[in-house]
Amino acid sequence: MSKSSNKPKKKTKAQKKARRTKREAETTLKGRLEVTKSRRGFVIVDGLEEDVMIAPNALKDAIDGDIVRVKLISGFATRLKGKITEVVQRKRTEFIGKLQMNRGYAFVLGDGEKNVPDFYIAEGNINGAQNGDTVVARVLDWGGKGKSPSATVVSILKEEDAADAAMRNILLDHGFPLSFSDEALEMASRLPETISKEELSKRKDVRKILTFTIDPADAKDFDDAISYRKLKNGNHEIGVHIADVSHYITPGTVLDEEAYQRATSVYLPDRVNPMLPEQISNVLCSLRPNEDKLAFSAIFQINDKAEVKQYWLGKTVIHSRRRFTYEEVQEIIETGKGDHADVILTLNKLCQTLRQYRFDEGAINFNSTEVRFKLDEKGFPVGILLKESKEAHQLIEELMLLANRYVAKHISKIKVNNKAIPFPYRIHDTPDEEKLLPFIAFANKFGYKFDISSAEAIAESFNKLIKDVKGRPEEAVLHQLGIRTMAKAKYTPSNVGHYGLGFEHYCHFTSPIRRYPDIMAHRILQDVLEDRVKVDKKMEEKCTHCSERERAAMECERSANKYKQVQYMSNFIGEEFDAIVSGVSKVGFWAETVEHLCEGMVPITSLASYDSFKHSENDYALIGMRTGIRFTMGDKVRIRVVAANLEKRQLDYEWVREK
Repeated sequence: MSKSSNKPKKKTKAQKKARRTKREAETTLKGRLEVTKSRRGFVIVDGLEEDVMIAPNALKDAIDGDIVRVKLISGFATRLKGKITEVVQRKRTEFIGKLQMNRGYAFVLGDGEKNVPDFYIAEGNINGAQNGDTVVARVLDWGGKGKSPSATVVSILKEEDAADAAMRNILLDHGFPLSFSDEALEMASRLPETISKEELSKRKDVRKILTFTIDPADAKDFDDAISYRKLKNGNHEIGVHIADVSHYITPGTVLDEEAYQRATSVYLPDRVNPMLPEQISNVLCSLRPNEDKLAFSAIFQINDKAEVKQYWLGKTVIHSRRRFTYEEVQEIIETGKGDHADVILTLNKLCQTLRQYRFDEGAINFNSTEVRFKLDEKGFPVGILLKESKEAHQLIEELMLLANRYVAKHISKIKVNNKAIPFPYRIHDTPDEEKLLPFIAFANKFGYKFDISSAEAIAESFNKLIKDVKGRPEEAVLHQLGIRTMAKAKYTPSNVGHYGLGFEHYCHFTSPIRRYPDIMAHRILQDVLEDRVKVDKKMEEKCTHCSERERAAMECERSANKYKQVQYMSNFIGEEFDAIVSGVSKVGFWAETVEHLCEGMVPITSLASYDSFKHSENDYALIGMRTGIRFTMGDKVRIRVVAANLEKRQLDYEWVREK
């Protein structure tokens, strides 16, 4: 036998491809599961352009929104398919469903379309519910190996409370629990309400300095307060005092874990779903008037030109003398009269100067109108209020921005082994060119020019556009599209600055009662101040989680607002309103009423009697093929309310042609 016969044979291309495909097929990936109504799943994996498709029989016990591990069963050469091997993290642990009673036990019926199973309820966990009741059930055990998941009934929903059930479902669908565990509530109840002498001795005492809060009229959690005094050197000492939540919430506790999982409070039109139990958010940490409170403070010395000459960061004890509403402060600003009017007017003048500095340095001046609902005693919307940002709001906004900016700036200077320490910076990147260029082309059609030679020039062009477009017919469309062009702000250890605010360094420090990244910022800052810096290797993961929870909260708020809008507009079926075209697509156009900012769809099928329309993507318009009638974003139109579907959270309008 020749020596050459002992050499391994070269593999053919087909064999190499088969081996590669087999290796790829054995890959296990981690991602978030989305389940369609047909029970087909798709796992979204970071870094993969294509989602992994999961057949209904390969979902295992995973449900929509879960973080899962998926094993590929077809390689990258074909459509990615896989099967779920493990649920890493559950999106939700509470579900709403109908209770079906049996002898000595019950089931809460799940949603088969979303792969939500039926939950077994032992007799001791039925808690007074009756057959056919709609209940909220909390999972006790996910079961497995042929065993049904078990749960306990935590509340019963009455039939007349359909709107309440809808709000709860919105929260649950986005992974926000409706209640805290018994362990978390017990821990919160045991926290001391009095401040010990030992704790007082560790802090700067600023209780004798004039301190007050400014918040919405219906606020219960006051997480920031302002102090002011004029110094002998002529400068102004302004303190930004933030509730010291990290004093009460220590890492590794059940309270900390539940706060982290939520990562944010969610504000719906008729309720707040808090990040922390009410004993903490509304009592212990809320900076209520006439009470000594623990705070984490940023205290600034500022001259008459609003230039920061000195700053101090550290823990304090404060005493608020007065609780102001925004409306009260706005009246003082406009009339010059009221409690502490001289202080309010001085602060307002300094804050307006700080605001102007921001815009001079490249901040983008996008203003948005906030919609608030006037609700009756049953939570039904009986009116819609449009809330605009006034100088009272800007006063607080500028001081919070100042504190956030200086905390981030202070942390950015700290190095361990010549590397920046991991910290949850709040960043906002420059606009994506793919979104920016079509917007610029559209703005050019109205005569507005953009300089894209640098990030600073783009910001300057945006501000010029916002100023020049004010009061013109195209204002709404260009403002709306401009906001959509902007990148989304997020949390990350990578300190690339905040483009929209024009800041080189920025973080969230001022709302720890309702945002978990602020608690992380407090802990890290305290470590820095005490010279015991730790390197958190999981900071990127924590930032990603908090950003994802923030987006989920925003989606909750949009869905809930839409539900209330549909509820409200159901009173006006058949009535006509002035509206602005707020979006276009090949299936029709969306219009937003001028009076209430309630958006509905005018389907293209309802326009068929007037003309056949084509969708022009570049012009953001629907154009009549025969008549040339155009519906372009920003156009004023007259609409009639045709239908209000609460289940779909959808309003249907029809176009009313001018006579």
